[in-house]
Amino acid sequence: MELSVIIVNWNTKELLLEAVRSIYDNAPHFPFEVIVVDNGSRDGSPQALREAFPHVHLIENQENLGFARAVNQAMEVAKGRYLLLFNSDARALPETIEPLWRFMEERPDAAIAGPQLLDPDGTKQNSIAPFPSLATELLNKRFLRFLLPTRFPGKEREYSHPIPVDSLVGACMMVRRKAVEEVGGLDEGYFLFLEETDWCWRMWERGWKVYFVPQAKAVHLQGGSVAAVRAEAKIEYYRSRYRFFRLRKKRSYCVLLFTIPGKLIFEISVSLPLVFLKRKRERLRVLLRLLLWHIKLCPEEEGLRRGCGARY
Repeated sequence: MELSVIIVNWNTKELLLEAVRSIYDNAPHFPFEVIVVDNGSRDGSPQALREAFPHVHLIENQENLGFARAVNQAMEVAKGRYLLLFNSDARALPETIEPLWRFMEERPDAAIAGPQLLDPDGTKQNSIAPFPSLATELLNKRFLRFLLPTRFPGKEREYSHPIPVDSLVGACMMVRRKAVEEVGGLDEGYFLFLEETDWCWRMWERGWKVYFVPQAKAVHLQGGSVAAVRAEAKIEYYRSRYRFFRLRKKRSYCVLLFTIPGKLIFEISVSLPLVFLKRKRERLRVLLRLLLWHIKLCPEEEGLRRGCGARY
């Protein structure tokens, strides 16, 4: 088997069916399989998938085990030389699978490769993720990409050829099985968010490389999988980034713990005068929830882990 496509699902039935359909509609010329891990969905996802795509390998968990654990489950049974991690809110195009596969075949040093992610209308999304640092967490990322485009590459630049990058936005990533066997799977200490960033860090540590391949393209509905629970998703994101800093950048971690609450207070004060705007009210609600979570010393029982009905 040349390729195993891995999709993790939680309560996103329609998105999942469209994602799987896009894979088969843009199938590569070589043998592949699709593995879906359902993390205890309550929206009928498993039954709908079985009816629409009976040949898909479905793994059903009775509870939400998190994204990293679900991917690791799939990798344990996957037969492919390459693995394609594919979000349920991603859509394959004719330029998705084959260009990534050709690149991986040509570059034996590549552990992971990712495409240019696009909005449904074709607008480019940021597809490259620099490793988190105090600069990325405390300063405006768009400003960093403008000021230091080589250090912080982004959608503002045109790339004519693949480039090595720190990490990728994980909506669509092709991974070499040999690299996984050497480095290991995703860190299951991450429930959701930054697990792919940590993986890329470990790949680089072991001498592998991570590449952005602009000739490959995929649609990403960007946040459609967690949009229904913004506050809980934000809490989980902060928890994941704290874990990343604690494991990979211990000195910066201590600084971050003291500066993030102050940053949240500043953002709340800026948002208050615009509270009459609906969009700003939602942002203010999320910021207040985040600040309260920090005041309570970041309790584990809050966020997506408590089974609040979020979707990947």
